[in-house]
Amino acid sequence: MTIQTYRYEALEPDGAVQKGTIEAESADAAAVSLNGRRLVPLSVTQTGQGLQREIRLPGVSRRASARDLAVMTRQFASMTASGLTLMRTLSILEQQAPKPALREALGAVHEAVREGSNLSTALAEHPQQFSTLMVSMVAAGETGGFLDEALDRIATMFESDAALRAKIKAAATYPLVVLVFSLLMMIGVVWFIVPIFEKMFAQLGGQLPLPTRVLVVLSHNLWWVLPLAVAGVVASTWAYRRSYRTNATFRLRADRLRLRVPVFGPLFNKLAISRWARNLSTLLSVGVPVTQALEMVGATAGNAVIANAMIEVRDSVRTGSTIARPLARHPVFPSMLVQMVEVGEESGRTSEMLSKAADYYDDEVENATEGLTSALEPLLVVFIGAVIGAMVICLYLPMFSIYQNIQTN
Repeated sequence: MTIQTYRYEALEPDGAVQKGTIEAESADAAAVSLNGRRLVPLSVTQTGQGLQREIRLPGVSRRASARDLAVMTRQFASMTASGLTLMRTLSILEQQAPKPALREALGAVHEAVREGSNLSTALAEHPQQFSTLMVSMVAAGETGGFLDEALDRIATMFESDAALRAKIKAAATYPLVVLVFSLLMMIGVVWFIVPIFEKMFAQLGGQLPLPTRVLVVLSHNLWWVLPLAVAGVVASTWAYRRSYRTNATFRLRADRLRLRVPVFGPLFNKLAISRWARNLSTLLSVGVPVTQALEMVGATAGNAVIANAMIEVRDSVRTGSTIARPLARHPVFPSMLVQMVEVGEESGRTSEMLSKAADYYDDEVENATEGLTSALEPLLVVFIGAVIGAMVICLYLPMFSIYQNIQTN
């Protein structure tokens, strides 16, 4: 029989109302499962029917954002440290999860833990919501008996990542708005203004200059050129993302090129280094073995160049090398970072030094982003002025030839 997902409302033993989702073969089976959790079902409704249907758009990720995970893990750490049982904590988190996908995953984790599974094992069953990095840190916390501390470090890591992403998005908002406005203005001029001037020039007679004729032809064909251009951009973006996700060679070449792009390349490099240093610091601080930590941070740095470098670093560490020595052989890692790692290894404070390096590069990314935005503002003003000026010149060029014809006649 097919397993279905059901939304439910149920009374807890203390009288509180609990809402969530549960997977079962039927509504009756879902109610029996809820009774097994010491819950009294009030309503059990199958998802995907009528107004309860969940709309999922193709290509839209259902994965929880860094901000969602930061809030969830911070609540998890606080409730665990305050003495709440794991089952009660998971129940509360399930109710408060902001997104349906995360709520479903937490409900499944709750059920798995209730049936006797470890928390880390239950989390690992949902890789779309909980990364390998998070699962490994939870496993280390469970093994070492410091789950609340591990969750606190996970929350701090997610909060730092979310804050950095928010700053970058805020800095990129102004240039993006200006570019969109410029594009819409160009389309509006070509679609509405050029035909008016074309009729006027046709009445006055004379040969239109080449730039004006180009605008006129574009105005006549904009109805199919614009959709074709949009479709081309969408198709190219889809093909790039698919190749980046499925082709390791393409991903490595794209990331190498990204790091070499003028102006933006150093920003991408600092962003990847910051994420790498913070993730490695967090993993080492909760007791994850060095080789395992190096393998995981390569996959979570968001850059294939760093991921490939981590393979060599991990293999070197397995043969007795320090982390800093093989890092120095890869240009993607700045010399200052290598020296900080080396000092940390010599003093036995590798995790602390990596955390300081991550903070430093976070500040560098923020400063570089703000500086780039400040530099782009006058360039965008010049760009808009050039676009407007070019269109005005194209529209008024025929005036000079028409005026000369009038004088000649």
